[in-house]
Amino acid sequence: MRAVVVNCTLKPAPEPSNTGSLADVVAGELRERGVGTETYRAVDENILPGVETDMGEGDGWPRIHRSLLDSEILIVATPTWVGHPSSVAQRVIERMDAMLSETGDDGRPVAYNRVAGVVVTGNEDGAHHVISEIAGALIDIGYTIPGQSWTYWHLGPGPGPNYLDSEQGREWSHKTARAMASNLYAVAQALAAWPVPPPPS
Repeated sequence: MRAVVVNCTLKPAPEPSNTGSLADVVAGELRERGVGTETYRAVDENILPGVETDMGEGDGWPRIHRSLLDSEILIVATPTWVGHPSSVAQRVIERMDAMLSETGDDGRPVAYNRVAGVVVTGNEDGAHHVISEIAGALIDIGYTIPGQSWTYWHLGPGPGPNYLDSEQGREWSHKTARAMASNLYAVAQALAAWPVPPPPS
């Protein structure tokens, strides 16, 4: 089984990413269960604007798209900015829109029988709103969203330290991350044994 993490931080590598660090907790728990993991920092991938799978020369999205089709688990990780997912996360979702019309040889939409979860960081509230926006989009695309397949970290309203700067709240975020990984893995296994059929014609 394979999992892909798409880190939608605004920070290019090698700058430390709070969002990526919390997503790594989930990925580590999946690896403990024998799942191979791959992480993309989307801001470094030259993902062109658009709603097609391949926007032409220089587009970095097709490589990520291939990884999505080779995996059973997707984790979208995003910081919170002004109460919303990052602009990078929005671009990733826009590019995934093309998957709505892509089907496999069995007639199923390509996102069927794959599970997804969401990781959110930020030093102000809004995490549940961001989770809802990302999860809702992934459901539309065809992913299965298990119960409690998310984790987040923030310190409540107002400015403050970032995830990597403070131990406050980490224990809860990590416990929730472990539950997230467990639930993603369990539902991915269930779908492998009992796949969702193609939509009725």
